[in-house]
Amino acid sequence: MSEDDRAGEFGSIYLPALQRIRNLWLELEPLVEETLYDNVVAPTELQISLTDGLGDADTTRLDIQWSELGMYSFHYVDSEDRNWRFDRHPNTHSPEIHFHPPSDAAAVAAEPSCIDVTEVSLVTRAVHAMWRAAYENNDIEHLNSASNPL
Repeated sequence: MSEDDRAGEFGSIYLPALQRIRNLWLELEPLVEETLYDNVVAPTELQISLTDGLGDADTTRLDIQWSELGMYSFHYVDSEDRNWRFDRHPNTHSPEIHFHPPSDAAAVAAEPSCIDVTEVSLVTRAVHAMWRAAYENNDIEHLNSASNPL
């Protein structure tokens, strides 16, 4: 997520949340190939690589940030240059909790997110459930369409 996409405070990265997110993806998703932090000393992002992706994509990576203020970004990018993200942060173009749809996750295209929970485990489970539904149905329309994605 671009710093230009944010208006207002995002907060410092909260490592215990990234660790919880990592553990949940490892527990929930058999396609996880690798997880790593962008910096082992002072991580600012968790990266989760999957062995398959949506549609024709054969690899996928999720770049995840979670702050001490409960702000977050789950950014999906795959080998077909498809991007989308679920975000929670102050901005000038959409509600604080929003979704940037595929294919490029453009800041100006943000729409309200169907995720209305804010606890780290619940948000993670919701993002995973919607990704998994889109993957199994080969349909990106599943990404932000659930009324209760948990």
